[in-house]
Amino acid sequence: MMDYQLNVPAILRRADELYGDREIVSRLPDKSWHRYTYADFVSRTKRLAVALRGLGLSDGDRVATLMWNHHEHLETYVGAPVGGFVTHTLNLRLHPDDNTYIASHAGDRVLVVDKVLWPLATQFVDRVGFEHVIAVGAGDTPDGAIDYEELVASGDESAFAYRDLDERSAAAMCFTSGTTGLPKGVLYSHRALALHALTAAYLMGVNEGDTILPVVPMFHANAWCFPFTCCLVGAKQVFPGPHLDPESLLEAFEQEKVTLSAGVPTIWMGILQALDATPDRWDLSAMRSMTVGGSAPPRAMLEAFGERHGLKIVHGWGMTEMCPIGTMSGGPGQELGLSTEAMYDKRAQQGTAIPFVEIRARGADGLVPWDGTSMGELEVRGPSVSSSYFEAPEAADRWTDDGWFRTGDIVTIGADGYVEIQDRSKDLVKSGGEWISTVALENALMGHPAVAEAAVIAVPDDKWSERPLAVVVLREGAAATDGELRDFLAPSFAKFWLPDRFEYVDEIPKTAVGKFRKTALREQFASATPVENV
Repeated sequence: MMDYQLNVPAILRRADELYGDREIVSRLPDKSWHRYTYADFVSRTKRLAVALRGLGLSDGDRVATLMWNHHEHLETYVGAPVGGFVTHTLNLRLHPDDNTYIASHAGDRVLVVDKVLWPLATQFVDRVGFEHVIAVGAGDTPDGAIDYEELVASGDESAFAYRDLDERSAAAMCFTSGTTGLPKGVLYSHRALALHALTAAYLMGVNEGDTILPVVPMFHANAWCFPFTCCLVGAKQVFPGPHLDPESLLEAFEQEKVTLSAGVPTIWMGILQALDATPDRWDLSAMRSMTVGGSAPPRAMLEAFGERHGLKIVHGWGMTEMCPIGTMSGGPGQELGLSTEAMYDKRAQQGTAIPFVEIRARGADGLVPWDGTSMGELEVRGPSVSSSYFEAPEAADRWTDDGWFRTGDIVTIGADGYVEIQDRSKDLVKSGGEWISTVALENALMGHPAVAEAAVIAVPDDKWSERPLAVVVLREGAAATDGELRDFLAPSFAKFWLPDRFEYVDEIPKTAVGKFRKTALREQFASATPVENV
């Protein structure tokens, strides 16, 4: 067999040869639309790669991005690794101190930043000391920065050549959220991205006839590999820019006839509320699937989309350390022969491992059986799983002695290989020596008609060591008492699982990628005096 390098240049070359007439659409800050073809994208990406080399960059140098989802970000996403460099996405929702640390630790030499995000960039740019800052979009270019369009225009396309880059060299970089300790960098190899793009296309059935709108930011967990997957198969790409409110997204879904989208549960909960409010307003007949990831979705939400609006949600689980997809539920062939109830039950679970990812779970006494009830920490391995963090030897204990990655997720695995996450190891409630899953309680609570969002945390208890406390956001105009919510949960859970306390808030604090920030809730409520809502 030929020693063919699985790399990003091979993905771009395929797009170059086969998909030149396919469209890439971006929504700009002023809500106007930018349209061009894959042929335009490929040409500009080649020129960008040449121009970056002209700035003095060498193979392996990091090119940081601070941008919304749009065509220029796609050009950088692909152009940097095609040129032999490493795309390093910075999270625009992080504190400037975090981005200062992340960019400095990564050794970023260049920053490509949206002009509309320049006020954010100024809070850390000087502290990092980038050699070059490249400003993207309409408007004045900040002093000392290079205008992106001028840089692309300066690249000589005739000087570009597809390189046979080593598939095990670095292509992209992303840092974990750093919910415990400092953020840690993950370097993605060309090989990992190529295999993951091919696998994602198979799992979600993505092909040239699709129109894909990734709501998931390109700075979040490698954008779930959509940029590379779409380029590999020639799917039309639609980027929402900074407009992530439900109405703007629904407008884009309808106008561009989007067939597949992807985002975290909070995005889809907002979409669901908008559809429920005006069910006949939007034509989403082209939409065949919506992928939810980032955290476990409530079963009630999956069922509401399906039964009230005829829309299918596919559930994926993964991590930054996994490129990021690890398991999928609701994919092709997974629901054959299931009743409607069983289908939603399965779809709310995290699904089976994707091809070339292996799973196991470890409890206190060793590996646990695949019986659907025994809980243990999920461990994974595969060609798209990181084998270490970037220059972080202190975190080597995240890998077992035989090389499996410890995810930190407590799961059960069924006899059919279906994974169901019970909790993050740090979020489980241990009450009287028994484990209580906060995720299960949260998803059940969000099935109550009065509840918009719910997060469950452990709080100290003199008798039981810890007890569950539920923090609830009620729907606008709705009401519920502690007793009503406890009674709603009672048929599905053991009595000792039921929360002793309920706290009602206007909003649950979230991380930069839309997950519940439970550290903030624990600080707020762990020692607060309970007030019962009767």
